[in-house]
Amino acid sequence: MTQGSVSPVFPTVREVLALVPVRHGAPRLVAGDAGLDRPVRWVHVAEVPDIATLLGGGELVLTTGIGLPADDAGLRAFIGDLADVGVSGLVVELGRRYVSGVPRVMAAAAERRGLPLVELRRATPFVRITEAVHALIVDAQLTELRATEEIHQRFTELSVEGAEPAEVVRQAAELAGCPVVLENLSRQVLAYDPAGESAELLLEGWEQHSRRIRPAGRTAYDPDSGWLVTTVGARGQDWGRLLLRWPVAEAAPPTRLTILIERAASTLALGRLIRRDAEGLERQIHRTLLTALIDHSRPVDEVALRAKALGVTLDRRHLVGVVVRHRDDDPTGEADLPDDSGPARLRDLAEAVGQALRETRLTALTSAVDDQAVGALLALPDPADEEKALAAFAAALRRVRLDAVPARPTAARPAVLVAAGSGVGGLREARRSLVEARQIAEAARRDPRDLPCFRLPHVGLAGLLHLLRDEPRLQTFVERELGPLLAYDAQHPREQLLGTLRAYLEQGRNKSAAASAAHLSRPAFYERLARIGRILDADLDSVEQCLSLHVALLALDAVRTP
Repeated sequence: MTQGSVSPVFPTVREVLALVPVRHGAPRLVAGDAGLDRPVRWVHVAEVPDIATLLGGGELVLTTGIGLPADDAGLRAFIGDLADVGVSGLVVELGRRYVSGVPRVMAAAAERRGLPLVELRRATPFVRITEAVHALIVDAQLTELRATEEIHQRFTELSVEGAEPAEVVRQAAELAGCPVVLENLSRQVLAYDPAGESAELLLEGWEQHSRRIRPAGRTAYDPDSGWLVTTVGARGQDWGRLLLRWPVAEAAPPTRLTILIERAASTLALGRLIRRDAEGLERQIHRTLLTALIDHSRPVDEVALRAKALGVTLDRRHLVGVVVRHRDDDPTGEADLPDDSGPARLRDLAEAVGQALRETRLTALTSAVDDQAVGALLALPDPADEEKALAAFAAALRRVRLDAVPARPTAARPAVLVAAGSGVGGLREARRSLVEARQIAEAARRDPRDLPCFRLPHVGLAGLLHLLRDEPRLQTFVERELGPLLAYDAQHPREQLLGTLRAYLEQGRNKSAAASAAHLSRPAFYERLARIGRILDADLDSVEQCLSLHVALLALDAVRTP
């Protein structure tokens, strides 16, 4: 397959007229030039006036005209019937019925219906035309089949390799020859490839542009925007959309591109489920077991047995999930190290966590859980020891970190934070504690407080929403509550009613104070509130509905914050 080829399966009328057997007949277009780019699905020879009843659309009809009606009304009806059934064009060979040219009434009727009408001024065997066109159609279909085969092969390889989303998107853009964008449910770009075009132009104002792309189906083409779109998700959980921009405004994308975008979406969904690790064997087993607890991918009895073989007893223990991660504003300056030092920093953090666990004689499964954080599942003999154990671990970790960076003042805030989930009484509930700890650590990464250990009560509602910002259900909630208003603002960028709603809710529904905060006159502010209520179909005097909208606004801020 030629890279970047976007040819449709069927040749157009224009392409058929350029074939040698047709040019041998000295063709002349007498009407319907607007339809020259119609695809030709087949060629049909006919000499009877009621042939339209036997056609299915997309045919190029060849005739000598000997059987056509003699009267003007009959010729108009003949052309109308062909246009109604959707034929691609009509070719009339002169010399038998019509000598100097087709009747004017026939040409006028074809022009009105946009039906290409062509005269062949020299006798040409129709069989040569049909053979040439059908060979072209079959060849194009074989090319399409080969292209489809390459698509399946390419994305199968990417699935097996566990390719990153950026690589999947790059390959999709290369195969299609068109820009491709992967976004989440909040219309934030996760990966993209401009296919040689300007990335800045492609992504400028993306959220507002994306909200105007509304395909009618899970995989569909939106002709108004020129984007082919498919939903991305697995196991019934949708988490994004994959979009391919089709540059031919007057024609829908070929089937090959629909297959391509769906295969790319499947590869992305599968890749999200794949976990790869390149650590040592012991750490790899620790990570495998922690992942198994989080993903429910292994029976808990098997996890307990394998952990015990590593010297970590988990059954009949009080379990606490802990996550240690780098802060966003590292005062040590370590965060300013080159990007390639990231794995080294993570390795040092994992070693520091391990040393702190050894110093405090705590038993735990421990492993890196992402590029910035290390997780641990503490196994305590007594639930009453939870707070004491967490305090001891945090203090030991701080000592280890200070010893590693002796030049840093002791009063400086540590470069890492410790977060812990709620303690649980058994291994079957360990996932809840681990996930909670990870979410708390994510929400607290910009928290200015120097707490020994962050727990769920410390993060508040905004923090809770921040830690849930990648959750598709939260993004779905935001779209359900605010989607119509966001779409309205995208269509009317000068008004930005979202800011008006924000001012109203942040001022406790005090309209006068909100109007002042929004720098609007009260009549103008009231009119905007009324419009917001109509757009959202919401009662803005209702405490319950305003609470829901306020939470949605906080959630929108969370998903928009990197």
